[in-house]
Amino acid sequence: MKRPFVKMQGCGNDYIYFDCLREELLEPEKWSVKLSDRHFGIGGDGIVLICPSETADAKMRMFNADGSEGKMCGNAIRCVGKYLYESKAVSKKDMTIETLSGVKRLLLTISGQEVSSVTVDMGAPIWKACQIPTLFPDDRVIDCPLRVNGEEYRVTCVSMGNPHCVLFMDEVEDLPIETIGPQFESHPIFPERVNTEFIKVIRRNELRMRVWERGSGETWACGTGACAAVAAAIQNGYCDKETDVTVHLNGGDLIIREAEDTIWMTGAAVKVFEGIVEL
Repeated sequence: MKRPFVKMQGCGNDYIYFDCLREELLEPEKWSVKLSDRHFGIGGDGIVLICPSETADAKMRMFNADGSEGKMCGNAIRCVGKYLYESKAVSKKDMTIETLSGVKRLLLTISGQEVSSVTVDMGAPIWKACQIPTLFPDDRVIDCPLRVNGEEYRVTCVSMGNPHCVLFMDEVEDLPIETIGPQFESHPIFPERVNTEFIKVIRRNELRMRVWERGSGETWACGTGACAAVAAAIQNGYCDKETDVTVHLNGGDLIIREAEDTIWMTGAAVKVFEGIVEL
């Protein structure tokens, strides 16, 4: 069976997108593993299915490169909005997308006939430890000690629809993330594994971030991770509410603002290429 696909990326967080509005894709877990391989497949951080929804303009399902299904991806959902608008499946610049983390609102910026950037209402951060989930005994995990592989780190944990563990440190560029990332991801204190953000505070309201995503390894960007990093930075006194915070990722910049009871994320959505793959 041959299926058309579109490769898109947001800040280098690249996924393979399938239009499933009229035709379902069976065994997405298997195909995410096969197609994400950068040597023997199309290459990407996973696959995204764009599906019909009874509660929103469309539904997004995303699968990591290891085949596990994720609840939410901030970079992927911007690309879903771009695809829906440019394919004329949804003609609105203010649209809603259903995810496993709830329905998200997207505001599209149009240049000519193309979507140049998307702002997403990512919802409120969840701080209650058992809801993230973590097994910390505290009700909230803000600047708490965590021993990993014999070393003690100070961590802040938050959910943006998926679990995040945020660390602030003096330098991230030379961090051996391939070694330390999996140790955080599979630490027993995180029963559903965890995404880990390693953050350097450049100056107030400006952060540098590297991220280890559960199921995918180091990725060039993580939208929910950038939101989690800013929420954690506000809690730790490095950033301000009601202010645009610039987060520099390997693949580009995201603008994050925590306002009232939600977090807004703005970033680019870029089509790389499209094609047909035989499944």
